[in-house]
Amino acid sequence: MATLKRIAMSSAPKILVFDSGLGGLTVHAELVKARPDASFIYAADDSAFPIGEWPGRQLTVRMAGVMAALIAATTPDIVVIACNTASTLALPVFRAAHPQTPFVGTVPAIKPAALASRSKLISVLATPGTVARDYTQSLIREFAGDCSVNLVGSARLASLAEDQLKGGMPDDAAIAQEIMPCFIDDHGRRTDHVVLACTHYPLLGETLERLSPWRVDWVDPAPAIARRADHLLTEQGFPRHRHSDHHKIETGQALFSSGAAPNPALARALAKRHLEFAVWSGPPLDSCTEGRDAAQ
Repeated sequence: MATLKRIAMSSAPKILVFDSGLGGLTVHAELVKARPDASFIYAADDSAFPIGEWPGRQLTVRMAGVMAALIAATTPDIVVIACNTASTLALPVFRAAHPQTPFVGTVPAIKPAALASRSKLISVLATPGTVARDYTQSLIREFAGDCSVNLVGSARLASLAEDQLKGGMPDDAAIAQEIMPCFIDDHGRRTDHVVLACTHYPLLGETLERLSPWRVDWVDPAPAIARRADHLLTEQGFPRHRHSDHHKIETGQALFSSGAAPNPALARALAKRHLEFAVWSGPPLDSCTEGRDAAQ
């Protein structure tokens, strides 16, 4: 455990990765590959998790307050919103409030899945909120007009992924129940790509592959997000870093709005990702706005 520290100015960028929970760690892993010299701050608004239970307007207000507090405390060179819900709801608000800070969002990877699909039968596995959002429908109309797109809303998969990372043993049957609607066999024409439209889902990658009734490509947006962040940082004047086996990756800081220290299993998972729990001395993230109970 560490105390949140101000990171000195250097030629290496400072990257803030934000999610409602632990799903953004899948994006963080790709960012470390792209920018191993960077200083990382991972911020999880776990007090609000799961954010699919929040009404949209109240959630946007909350996240705007959380983001303002984080930027004031950490002064990042770039912010990566490693969450589909936060990106589709609040990204324009973030950019308007912090015009000097570059933001990279996360959207369902429907375009690459549609381009790569041979059967032209794809599924989008997401939270119920992302499935219902107009933004998702617009992506389908724009990029997947020649495909049959099956939208699957999972209310439990993100929580199952978090439980596993915290040392739990999610039941295979529970995970299978959430993913089986993704698999469509239409007279021999089968789903061949499943878009993982929640950053939590790749945490279950090996389990998803094992439980699949047939092989599909699980489309993870994290590599594309990392490439976009790398491009923006290069435009800012941070030279691309060439990774080597001898380069030591700096231990980053993991912040949780609940203030609760991770249990031993999660602490080990964070350490594997070069992150250490840090106590934030600023105002608690969950004091930024009204709580969920008041919102409902």
